Amino acid sequence: MKDLAAIFERGGFSSVRTYIQSGNVVFESARGSARTLATEIGALILEKSGFQPHVIVLSVAQLAAAVGGNPFPQADADHKSLHLFFLSGRPARPDLDSLERLKVGREAFELRGAVFYLYTPHGFPQCALHDKVERYLGVDATARNWRTTNQLLAMSRTPMPSGKRPQKPVRARRIVPVRIE
Repeated sequence: MKDLAAIFERGGFSSVRTYIQSGNVVFESARGSARTLATEIGALILEKSGFQPHVIVLSVAQLAAAVGGNPFPQADADHKSLHLFFLSGRPARPDLDSLERLKVGREAFELRGAVFYLYTPHGFPQCALHDKVERYLGVDATARNWRTTNQLLAMSRTPMPSGKRPQKPVRARRIVPVRIE
């Protein structure tokens, strides 16, 4: 994660912070849209690390909306039971019926815009549909559990320590969940 943070800093991003070994980076940047930033960040990682990751850039507002829109409040009792799949865009023709047929027991899901919520009370690894989400939605995705998502939101709302703040003001704080394959 130190190497990932260094790539962002060398790329001109400010207030760069990472969260555990999760491929998540919180940073500030006033340039570009989410899509152009994702392309730029992917190219930076490719140049420095030799592989092209899937990169999805979210604003703090988008992440807050995803957390606020959680249709499974019971996940507060077990953060591993809920995963949010952040999608590269809104699915044009999601095949939710195929996903529905894969559900077992009390598993549940809901698609809200560019976020797919997957509730797996018996465990994420045991869920047959978690690795089919991209196929049936038709878009790239990266998943984070409920705790990680909330931690990223808290980090994005917390200012950098004064000694690490950028010299010039920055307008937008972003979160990047990077899916490394």
